[in-house]
Amino acid sequence: MQADGFVPYHERNIVLIGFMGAGKTTIGKVLAAKLSREFIDVDELISTERGMPVTEIFRTLGEEAFRRMEKEYIRELCLQKRDAVLSVGGGAFLQEEIRDLCMANAAVFLMDIPWEQWKTRLPLIRDSRPILQNKTDEEIRALYETRQAIYERHHFKVDAGSQTPEAAAQAMADWLNERQ
Repeated sequence: MQADGFVPYHERNIVLIGFMGAGKTTIGKVLAAKLSREFIDVDELISTERGMPVTEIFRTLGEEAFRRMEKEYIRELCLQKRDAVLSVGGGAFLQEEIRDLCMANAAVFLMDIPWEQWKTRLPLIRDSRPILQNKTDEEIRALYETRQAIYERHHFKVDAGSQTPEAAAQAMADWLNERQ
């Protein structure tokens, strides 16, 4: 920590944000290994600790209950943990409190993927993402567009659409190294 209280980015947790299916988990695992950090998928952590998949939490408890859990877990991880790579769900940054907390206490990386590339992934993820179920392609596109504005608050944008996970992880590691 510097004398002014600022914690350098390379000493903070890393938070990966972006639309569902953008590669946060895949790239995050590569980055965590590269930096010798723990990788934590917040959705997976919630699912494991609650004993049910996120889709079941959405179905039985509702999205609002899930968002409260998500905020609680992210707050705890951001404030009490260091040296981790956190993958947060695609909707986590919808909550202003989470955005503010992450921006102040972590290095936030946006996994950016253009719509045309992302929509090729849709058949692979549609059934496993509760927010996509029962939505038309047009509704999904509108959701994608709405969330892009939310993702504009970040420290560094990573091209997750055309790079390999290794190249994307290296770009993030390079960004952190430049700030040491």
